[in-house]
Amino acid sequence: MSLFRGIDISGSALSAERLRMDVISENLANVNTTRTSEGGPYKRKDVVFGSSSSSTFQQHLDSMLKSSGASRFVSSEARQGVKAIAVVKDDSDPILRYEPDHPDADDLGYVAYPNVDPLREMVDLMTASRSYEANVTALNTSKAMFMKALEIGKG
Repeated sequence: MSLFRGIDISGSALSAERLRMDVISENLANVNTTRTSEGGPYKRKDVVFGSSSSSTFQQHLDSMLKSSGASRFVSSEARQGVKAIAVVKDDSDPILRYEPDHPDADDLGYVAYPNVDPLREMVDLMTASRSYEANVTALNTSKAMFMKALEIGKG
């Protein structure tokens, strides 16, 4: 088992959560964007996370069940980390508001606004931020354990 595997796992989570916070920030920045180069209002984006491991859940479960004793807690598949698989667009309907004087209003006077709910985005941002903080704490704890191990090795 590599000493730095825990740091690798925390690092992958930090990268994934940073991307998630960037996407949430983009959603919040475009909450009133009614016209895009693609046509129509901005569409909310979301990040899809997945395991860095290529095995399926069933394969992982089977390997864990076949393991015995403490070795089951350090299975190489169990220590792969997380990665962002894709950034996907939310295809839900835009929010229509009656604003007949708006330049993007349709024939009936309705303007299509993005399907972005600022409250939901802020909750997602807080969740991503807390997850980021938790991974920084785990990374710092791993570092402290390595430093203590080096001190023990000196003495």
